[in-house]
Amino acid sequence: MPTSTQREPVEVKIPDQDETRFIARVFEHEAAAISKLAAGVDERYTQAIDLIVKTADAGGTVIVSGLGKSGHIGAKISATMASLGITSHAVHPTEAAHGDLGRFRKSDLAICLSHSGETEELVALASILRQDKLPIIAITRGPKEGKVSSLQRLADVTLEVGVTDEAGDGDFLAPTTSTTAALAIGDALALAVARRRAFTNEDFHARHPGGTLGSLLKPVSELIRFVAGKNLPIATEGDTVADALREASKVVRRPGALLVVDSTGKLAGIFTDSDLRRLILRDPGELQKPIAEVMTRDPKALSIEALTRDAVALFREYRADELPVVDDQHKPVGLLDVQDLIAMKLVEDDA
Repeated sequence: MPTSTQREPVEVKIPDQDETRFIARVFEHEAAAISKLAAGVDERYTQAIDLIVKTADAGGTVIVSGLGKSGHIGAKISATMASLGITSHAVHPTEAAHGDLGRFRKSDLAICLSHSGETEELVALASILRQDKLPIIAITRGPKEGKVSSLQRLADVTLEVGVTDEAGDGDFLAPTTSTTAALAIGDALALAVARRRAFTNEDFHARHPGGTLGSLLKPVSELIRFVAGKNLPIATEGDTVADALREASKVVRRPGALLVVDSTGKLAGIFTDSDLRRLILRDPGELQKPIAEVMTRDPKALSIEALTRDAVALFREYRADELPVVDDQHKPVGLLDVQDLIAMKLVEDDA
C-alpha cells in the first residue's frame, strides 16, 4: 500500500505522432526566438561589445549575475567568456549582499540577467553597482506594455530577449525559450568580443588544454611519432621498390608507409604496406620497378603548421591510414598515423 506521501503510479500514454509534433513545435518556437534576435541586432550590441572590450583590455573582469534559471544561463555565459580569453566569473545576487560584493572592482563590468527585469535581488545588486559607477549590461524581456523595467533603468545597455511566451503551447511556465534566447545573446557577445580582440585558436588552446576541444587544437607537430631523418623511411623516385623496402627495413618500429621525394626533396608520393601487398599478389617482379611507377602520387598532406582538427578532417574525408606532414617548401618532416588519433578518441576505429 502506498503511504500518504506516495501516489499511485499513473500510466500516461501519448500517441507517438502527437508527441513528436509537440516536440517539433518546441524546436520551432525556440528557433523562431533566435531568428527574431538575429533580425533585431542593432547598435546596442555594438555598445555592449565596446563596454566588454574596454573592460577586458583594462584588466577588468566581466561578472555575470542572475537568479534561478537566469543564474544558470549566466554561469554558462561567464564560462564561455573565460574560454575565449575574457576574464569572467559568476556571482549569485543574494550572495553578493552577504559579502560577495567584495568580488567587484572599479575596473569590472556586470552583466545582469532577469527576464522580467524586476528580480528583487538582482535589482538591488544593480543599484549598488550603479552607485559605484560600474557599467551594467542588462539582458531582459524588454518593456512590458510600454513600461521599462527597474533593471533596464539601471543599465547602460539593455539587450532584449523579446520572448513573451515560453515553449509548450502555454501549458508550462518553466523558462525555456526565454533562457535559450538569453544564452544565444551571451554566446553572440562572447564570440564578437573574441573576434574584436583577435582571439586565436592558440589562445583558446592555452585556456582549454583538456578534453576533446583541447586535443583538436594541438599542433600536428606535437603528435608526430615518425620523423624524417629519424624513423621515417624516405625514398627517391628513382629507387626501385626493392631498394626502398631494403632501406625501410633498417628502421626499427617503422610506420606502415614510406614517403617518396623528387629530385628537389619535395614530397612526390606515398607507398603503403597495403600497396606492397597488392603489388606482390599482382606480380612479385614489380619489386624491381621504380617506386615512382607504383606509388600514390601527390598524396594529401598536412602542413607542419596545421592543427589536429585539420588532420581529423582529412582522415575522415579520405579514409587514409597515414598522412604525410610537410614544411612550407612541401618537403616531408614527418608522418601522422591514424592510430594516434584513434587512441585519442578523435577518429573512430572502423576495423
